[in-house]
Amino acid sequence: MGEKKRAQYGRLAGWVGIICNILLSAGKFVAGSLSGSVSITADALNNFSDASSSLISLIGFQLSEKRPDAEHPYGHARYEYISGFVVAILVIVIGIELLKSGIERIITPQQVEFTVVSVVVMLVSVAVKFGMMIFDRSVGRRIDSQTLIAAAADSRNDCIVTGAVLVAGVVSHYTSLQLDGIMAVAVAGFILYSGAGLVRDTMNPLIGKAPSPEMVKSIQEKILSYPGVLGTHDLIVHDYGHGRKFATVHVEMAAEDDVIRSHEVIDSIERDFLRDEGINMLIHFDPVVTDSSAVGDIRRELSRIVKLIDARLSIHDLRLVCCGDYTKAYFDVVAPRELGMNEEELRREISRFVSEKYPELRCVITFDDSFAAIPPEQ
Repeated sequence: MGEKKRAQYGRLAGWVGIICNILLSAGKFVAGSLSGSVSITADALNNFSDASSSLISLIGFQLSEKRPDAEHPYGHARYEYISGFVVAILVIVIGIELLKSGIERIITPQQVEFTVVSVVVMLVSVAVKFGMMIFDRSVGRRIDSQTLIAAAADSRNDCIVTGAVLVAGVVSHYTSLQLDGIMAVAVAGFILYSGAGLVRDTMNPLIGKAPSPEMVKSIQEKILSYPGVLGTHDLIVHDYGHGRKFATVHVEMAAEDDVIRSHEVIDSIERDFLRDEGINMLIHFDPVVTDSSAVGDIRRELSRIVKLIDARLSIHDLRLVCCGDYTKAYFDVVAPRELGMNEEELRREISRFVSEKYPELRCVITFDDSFAAIPPEQ
């Protein structure tokens, strides 16, 4: 689906959300005022916050559609993430205000007049929110929008919250139990919980979240399917919003193969990723010596040694340099950040294992950070 068509779907969903939530908010505010129910009023404010969220999402879709320019060569698609973050902050602010109102009502309870109008408004709200959930989820999946999928989840949750408020009102009306303030606090707590989740979900791509293990595995498998490719490492994926992903990776190919032919394969990989996956791929060619059995044996043994220390470790870019009565082995090690030992400790441990197997080798190790969700080689 083209970006223009996607933005049109996003704007349509935004307007539907704005109109429906404003109507629901107005109806619940009237019902809450007539009955004196703070929990219904809290639910009305919740719908108003949803309308504000839809408006901000609408603006985000509009801005993210802008084409790249000289100052923003990676495009403007991250406006969608920024709009989501603003929505999350609004949700949290409203949740705090509702929490204060609910606590005040618990301290000084008041009799709630639960009317037929209130019941009708709440039942209509559940029906409308259920319809919005189906609509947003369908459109969100169609255009691959986490914003709309989150909106669908929010509508589902609103159905639950409104149903709970309705139950509390009926119980308070027919019994001596005053659940209005308690339910308002519960609604506020739910809003705060949802807001915290939204902050996390929208901050991660803005800060720079690692690609998912599924994406890493898919990229690796696709690259390894090309002729002449022996391995990959140092994968980095940059997410600048929907349809604006950039990636760099090192691809290992035999040093003895024709360089022109290897370059053609790499060009094909880059073109195919852009066409099939929408990823702008930049590949660095790493030549690997394959016609030397000694180098091959040492490479395999080094890989075995590092995995004895930790199964998540991997090596690449092995190079042997003869220095008279000993040989220097230059290679890189990719280690996860949560390994549990620092680089110097890991260097000593690897060197100790290697010296036991190859006394003539001196290890010169460079450590690489893993920017993927799983180690580059499995």
